[in-house]
Amino acid sequence: MHISVLGAGVVGVTTAYYLARRGHKVTVVDRQAGAGLETSFANGGLVTPSLSDPWAAPGAPLKMIQWLGKEDAPLLLRLRAVPGMAGWGLRFLRNCGRRRWRRNTEVVLRLAVHSRDALDRLTAETGIRYDRCDKGTLRVYRDTRALDDAYVDADMYAEFGLPYRILDRRGCVEVEPALRPAAERIVGGVHYAGDRSGDAFQFTQELARLCAGLGVTFRYGTTVTGFETEGDRIAGVATDAGRIAADRYVLTLGSYSPLLARRIGFGLPVYPVKGYSATVSTAGWNDAPTIPILDEHRKLALTRLGDRLRIAGTAEFAGYDTRDNPRRSAALLAALAELFPDYPGRQPAQHWSGLRPMTPDGRPILGASPYRNLFLNTGHGSLGWTLACGSALAVAALVEGGRPDFDLDLDGFALTRQ
Repeated sequence: MHISVLGAGVVGVTTAYYLARRGHKVTVVDRQAGAGLETSFANGGLVTPSLSDPWAAPGAPLKMIQWLGKEDAPLLLRLRAVPGMAGWGLRFLRNCGRRRWRRNTEVVLRLAVHSRDALDRLTAETGIRYDRCDKGTLRVYRDTRALDDAYVDADMYAEFGLPYRILDRRGCVEVEPALRPAAERIVGGVHYAGDRSGDAFQFTQELARLCAGLGVTFRYGTTVTGFETEGDRIAGVATDAGRIAADRYVLTLGSYSPLLARRIGFGLPVYPVKGYSATVSTAGWNDAPTIPILDEHRKLALTRLGDRLRIAGTAEFAGYDTRDNPRRSAALLAALAELFPDYPGRQPAQHWSGLRPMTPDGRPILGASPYRNLFLNTGHGSLGWTLACGSALAVAALVEGGRPDFDLDLDGFALTRQ
């Protein structure tokens, strides 16, 4: 078949790769000049089954209210965004109960583990390089109450098959000696050895290169403007560079997916949530960290990527506004100074912000759409790279009319789920 993949982020390129490996003719369309230039460009660099628990969690609504108006809060809801997210917000609130939160966590975790394992296989088979680290992640806590809550979450993950190790202050420093100068700020931590990290942008670019070698055509600098429909089928895709026709289509446009879906009469419960990152050089820093650190106090990740360190996180509900907020960017560097006070800071940081495609229950949307030859692979939120390989394998099988060859409850990711 000829299959058109709409979007060249990490999810779209991974989908194209697996479709091409199955022998299909694939055309990828993206408005940017290359692969991975939006949400995949400078994100946290984490592949983390241990972060499968959704943002819709017990206590989340109260925290959002407490953080209103605080520009440096971990999660910021701008009041001007509320009218455009009313329906999404109500579904978010319904998923904040403990029973739904736990179920959503389990559903996402199963996909995340399959996806991580598929990434491991892809990396081994292709030799692709992207500043990968296999040491897991270390979550550090600054107060005992938060650490006690972490024990409960860790036990839940262990029930679902994800091992962990509880550490005291000394144990955290043993895992990451770079934390020694700030050890007094830390009361303990949790080490998830099953996590991975690396540069998602490098991964996406390298995988796109492999795709091209498999015959995939990339139509960069091409904006999708709509669909041509014939009954319950997509007849073609309209772009600013002409019409593109294929047998089947996969929508992988992240936060922009619902804008296109709306034009052909159906809604996607995906809302853009802005995240921030700052990338600094580790040149001259002899004791730079090597394992990703997740600072639970500030809700940030600090990830070593070769000769760089990336600080990423926070969430801002502000619609499709991608402008930098200097106060939120400054909060990233404040976290760096708190945990690593010996960072020499000789070069300015590179700041970035991008949109995460969030669903109210934290699950991506995979599979069928109301049109029988249009498939969905979107809504991955902050877990785009974590879930990319597993999602792509599942959707590639569905495009062919089959089922994925791993155990996955696809109903849990369907657009029609309740």
